[in-house]
Amino acid sequence: MPPKFKRHLNDDDVTGSVKSERRNLLEDDSDEEEDFFLRGPSGPRFGPRNDKIKHVQNQVDEVIDVMQENITKVIERGERLDELQDKSESLSDNATAFSNRSKQLRRQMWWRGCKIKAIMALVAAVLLLVIIILIVMKYRT
Repeated sequence: MPPKFKRHLNDDDVTGSVKSERRNLLEDDSDEEEDFFLRGPSGPRFGPRNDKIKHVQNQVDEVIDVMQENITKVIERGERLDELQDKSESLSDNATAFSNRSKQLRRQMWWRGCKIKAIMALVAAVLLLVIIILIVMKYRT
């Protein structure tokens, strides 16, 4: 039998478990009524009715196989959706962090620009003051 909490089941695990379960049910001691329901009637097995039963049983087996494949695909799809959701949440967190960091950087650059403009204005004012003082001293003498 497959492990109890196995996440990824392949077709062999699923069909193997069904076969082993059927084998376990048939091997246990049981009365005739249970044998009838598990094995079917024990009369002669020939004729058109037996062919119909075999045909229906084959169809049932095919449907079971298809359903097992579908269940496996649904489980795999669910796992892919979980992975996609985790990636989406991570991307959203990264986008929020990027947005916050970009706002902080924009403010820093704005203050840096203001400081540069203030320093340039101060230098221009000092130069203008020096020039004015030199001109005033030249005309006084």
